[in-house]
Amino acid sequence: MVSLEVKSFLNGAKSKSYTYYIHSKDDKKHPLCFMTSVCKKKIKWKLSLIHIFGFANYFQLFPQMYEHEHNKKMSTTAVAAMLSIMLYSRRFFPFYVYNIVAGLDEEGKGCVFSFDPVGSYERETYRAGGSASAMLQPLLDNQIGFKNQHGVTKTPLSQEKAIKLVKDVFISAAERDIYTGDAIVLNLITKDGVKVETFPLRRD
Repeated sequence: MVSLEVKSFLNGAKSKSYTYYIHSKDDKKHPLCFMTSVCKKKIKWKLSLIHIFGFANYFQLFPQMYEHEHNKKMSTTAVAAMLSIMLYSRRFFPFYVYNIVAGLDEEGKGCVFSFDPVGSYERETYRAGGSASAMLQPLLDNQIGFKNQHGVTKTPLSQEKAIKLVKDVFISAAERDIYTGDAIVLNLITKDGVKVETFPLRRD
């Protein structure tokens, strides 16, 4: 989610699961560099767990190689383009992972890129993914995108409102989706760096 002052990036932290796989506070976010993070989301197949871990280790090598070769960090837009090429090159044997790349662009503005498993991607202002995406996305469309609303002035989000909104929507999702997790890991990406906060959802 992109606000006026900050790029908010969050994901669930899981400590218990309905299936036999124990997530053990599994953080689905992978920080790549100073202003970029990637969130991975698996489809609901057991085999996809192997794809997720293999893909994460494979993908993190390329920004490091880029930095050693060019003596600079990859930009968020460059990371998005690289990820698209990587996924498309495996289109016949895909990783089966849905990704979100979030960070700041070359102008210092927040950006969000969402991907399908074969590399198609687009830049957006906000995007929800994962098991509760069907519940989260309509709320974000209403509160941020102002979809199907008439006579509404579209104003950018402030940092305080963005944080409050993501906490509210995840609290609602946690009550209805057992896969959402017991806490959210909120990453505030600004020009000064990344601030990480953990917000518990379930206390029972």
